[in-house]
Amino acid sequence: MDMTATQLCRLEDLPDGEATAVDALLPDGEESVIVLRQGGAVRAWLNLCPHAGRRLDWAPGKFLISQGLLICAAHGASFRTDDGACVGGPCRGEHLRAVPVAVEDGWVRLLP
Repeated sequence: MDMTATQLCRLEDLPDGEATAVDALLPDGEESVIVLRQGGAVRAWLNLCPHAGRRLDWAPGKFLISQGLLICAAHGASFRTDDGACVGGPCRGEHLRAVPVAVEDGWVRLLP
């Protein structure tokens, strides 16, 4: 692991099965990133629905998650929490854009 990787949040601050949004400096500039915890594993995607380019959260950093699906608050598109694939709604067949992260020393870190 690259120790210069950016710290996004502490794993303990993110309840299991929930997601939050954090701002991160990515190669294309600052972006909102969804960080989702499932046990000790964490996945991350750009907070951007492929349907209309809008954020997925219904309030800043608050997401609708039900039965293994992350649901876009704007148009109801449903994305699997294991791979970000859209399985329902207006962008079925598309994917959220993954952001590489890892957990080290209790921190969720953005990988280069």
